[in-house]
Amino acid sequence: IKQVVKQMFYIIGAVTLNNLLLRKDMCSWSKGMQIRYNVSQLEEWLRDKNLMNSGAKETLEPLIQAAQLLQVKKKTDEDAEAICSMCNALTTAQIVKVLNLYTPVNEFEERVLVSFIRAIQIRLRDRKDSPQLLMDAKHIFPVTFPFNPSSLALETIQIPASLGLGFISRV
Repeated sequence: IKQVVKQMFYIIGAVTLNNLLLRKDMCSWSKGMQIRYNVSQLEEWLRDKNLMNSGAKETLEPLIQAAQLLQVKKKTDEDAEAICSMCNALTTAQIVKVLNLYTPVNEFEERVLVSFIRAIQIRLRDRKDSPQLLMDAKHIFPVTFPFNPSSLALETIQIPASLGLGFISRV
């Protein structure tokens, strides 16, 4: 169950983040709030089902950080530093794309200045991350099956003669 939930949460996170990176109408403060609220509902569901240690929450981290990026101030050097330290699950390309697509929806918000985006790029230039923009929505985590040893000792097993396995000998 934990592995299935982790895979489902990864797909939810990857598809949502990819849509955010491809649609200008998704990159606003209010959408960031909406995404963060929805993710908190998913986290609450994990807590209720006692699945917090399944690794599912960690698969949502890039989406959580993208939603936070939409909500934080984007003006000063301190803001740039905070963004760089906060967005460790996003690639530089993803951070820059979200900042470029950011669209104010009311008069209280402003577009992100090109100089601010350049400051972010300069701070992140030494980061060793993938140039990949979109998440692989088809990524599949390996399935693992727990090893449950038998309580029956191998020496005590008797092979019936009717099976015709007389060539097997006990060592």
